[in-house]
Amino acid sequence: MTRADSAGDDAPPFRVSFVCTGNICRSPMAEVVLRAHADRAGLGDRLSIESAATGDWHVGEPADRRTVDALERAGYDGSGHRARQFEATDFPRLDLVVAFDRGQARILRNWAPGAAEQEKVRMLLEFGPDSAELQDVPDPYYSDEPMFDRVLEMIERSTSALFRQLAPALRQGIR
Repeated sequence: MTRADSAGDDAPPFRVSFVCTGNICRSPMAEVVLRAHADRAGLGDRLSIESAATGDWHVGEPADRRTVDALERAGYDGSGHRARQFEATDFPRLDLVVAFDRGQARILRNWAPGAAEQEKVRMLLEFGPDSAELQDVPDPYYSDEPMFDRVLEMIERSTSALFRQLAPALRQGIR
């Protein structure tokens, strides 16, 4: 075992929360996709991934059926998801809070107890070099199945880019 390996074993996981409106479409997609990247790279134990909602409408419900179907078509399993609401008290235990649109980012920054917590809030598309100018990932909830697939593709690209940025530090056990 190398020094970096032993240091990494003792480091707490990097903690990420993806937050969308109801926690039944976009944020569960991102949670599942990022977890798959971490697991494939053997870094699943170094990354704690969750998702939540700014609203409480769907708390306790599974992901939208169209979300689960889109994930399945892409080779992921989103069947175990249950929606929860993000709370301001979540901020201290998280390292990164990822929003999908400017409305959620604004809500999360308003809920943040201080400037340090506000800095944890980032937009998902900031991580994807080819989509940062778009800013918002559209909410597919009121749309059709093909829109869920398009949103998942956007999420896969940006989540892959996020993982590529996190992976070197995760491998070294740096937070």
